[in-house]
Amino acid sequence: MLSYSTDAKISLEQFRDVLSRCALGVRRPLSDDACLQGMLDHTDLTATCWDGDKLVGIARSVTDFHYCCYLSDLAVDETYQKQGIGRELIALTQSKLGPRCSLILLSAPAAVSYYPHIGFEHHPQAWLLARDKRVIRRA
Repeated sequence: MLSYSTDAKISLEQFRDVLSRCALGVRRPLSDDACLQGMLDHTDLTATCWDGDKLVGIARSVTDFHYCCYLSDLAVDETYQKQGIGRELIALTQSKLGPRCSLILLSAPAAVSYYPHIGFEHHPQAWLLARDKRVIRRA
């Protein structure tokens, strides 16, 4: 039986493990313990799905809880996908946010068609400044 939580503590190994069991793993720094631990330590809101003591899904967000919530990771173990876990993790995340708070995310390429299916709207004005790029300053 699956259970959901927003206050369960998860270890670095549990986090790495669930990321490695889904398509998101190739886009995350699985071999960088310090980065993964920082991702966990500085998350404002975490929703998790468990099958017993096995972490099978996580929604990790950075938020002010009132105006915007960046859902930075939505990971569901591939063997548990298509059971509504991602949808439930998003709903659980949203339930912890204020009435004016919007969810924002950047989709992994393989998941682009998933989000409109569950109610998200495409926003063409999103911008990304990768870590290896610098802000262009005036000369």
